[in-house]
Amino acid sequence: MTVSLGMPAPPAPARRASRRVMVGDVAVGGGAPVSVQSMTTTVTADVNATLQQIAELTAAGCEIVRVACPSQDDADALPQIARKSQIPVIADIHFQPKYVFAAIDAGCAAVRVNPGNIKKFDDKVREIARAAAAAGTPIRIGVNAGSLDPRLLAKHGRATPEALVESALWECSLFEEHGFTDLKISVKHNDPVIMVNAYRLLAQRCDYPLHLGVTEAGPLVQGSVKSAVAFAQLLADGIGDTIRVSLSAPPVEEIKVGIQILASLGLRERSLEIVSCPSCGRAQVDVHRLTEEVLAAFDGFPHPLRVAVMGCVVNGPGEAREADLGVSAGNGKGQIFVRGEVVRTVPESRIVETLIEEASRLAEARDTEGKPA
Repeated sequence: MTVSLGMPAPPAPARRASRRVMVGDVAVGGGAPVSVQSMTTTVTADVNATLQQIAELTAAGCEIVRVACPSQDDADALPQIARKSQIPVIADIHFQPKYVFAAIDAGCAAVRVNPGNIKKFDDKVREIARAAAAAGTPIRIGVNAGSLDPRLLAKHGRATPEALVESALWECSLFEEHGFTDLKISVKHNDPVIMVNAYRLLAQRCDYPLHLGVTEAGPLVQGSVKSAVAFAQLLADGIGDTIRVSLSAPPVEEIKVGIQILASLGLRERSLEIVSCPSCGRAQVDVHRLTEEVLAAFDGFPHPLRVAVMGCVVNGPGEAREADLGVSAGNGKGQIFVRGEVVRTVPESRIVETLIEEASRLAEARDTEGKPA
């Protein structure tokens, strides 16, 4: 019998049926796992800095990365970046249609276009469709509230869900006229309520894969909360095929938050999960410090694991027993739990190392018992 680590994940929600688009070697839509994206913050023309940041994102679990291309120097850097990146690279194009062709020629895995702010975009769709089809390059129609097509803004008065969806589907129809349907869509807004309503409406009106995002969500805490609230509603309804958590924070933080959201919804295998009490007057240990020490010690642990860190006798023993590993600490010592059983009591100074030791034993048992006879 195999020893499993990590608490059971909640059942994954049924997914909305959608077409499948291949972004490099990553499938988006069509029942493929929900992928996590981010965007580099470097100047794309600085190839070394951009590739270094892509490597950091890749190590954090990023599966698709987007790079900005506002200038010719950035466009000139795309071939080298696309070739050397370990994950698919999407070129993000605004204002100038010529950079769409440059990105396709550079071998980017996909191109994001924002029709609302590309000059004479409608007149270039035929050429873009032909070039993208010839290269096998998918295109994301990325509609943003802040850069909505002026015609639709005048019609609806503001960036309503209906305006965002109408813009996206209109641009898709222009590609469809030329037989190009290798598309995915986003209709982002900084208000999670408007964003959720827009995606729900869009999901009813097409079967293209959808890229979820609360645009300009804000700093780390605020942006994480807004994104989690919006994504949870949509993903629980099966809507969404790839996500980006847009934060005013280092891009790696976007990946961490995105993965946590997916894991919490049962759409990604859980890795390390710390269950820790918020602390109160009953605590006989510095729970905040101990939790940070445990988190740092388990950073990079290769197996899914739930670790409970508790600081008093009220909830401590019970919560610790519900986890793979746990400690109920106080009075200068800690009771160590493994699978609900107290295995030893150690001084407070040895709590973290003891948890690591027991975690390694669990992992070894899993590996040993999981081998075929």
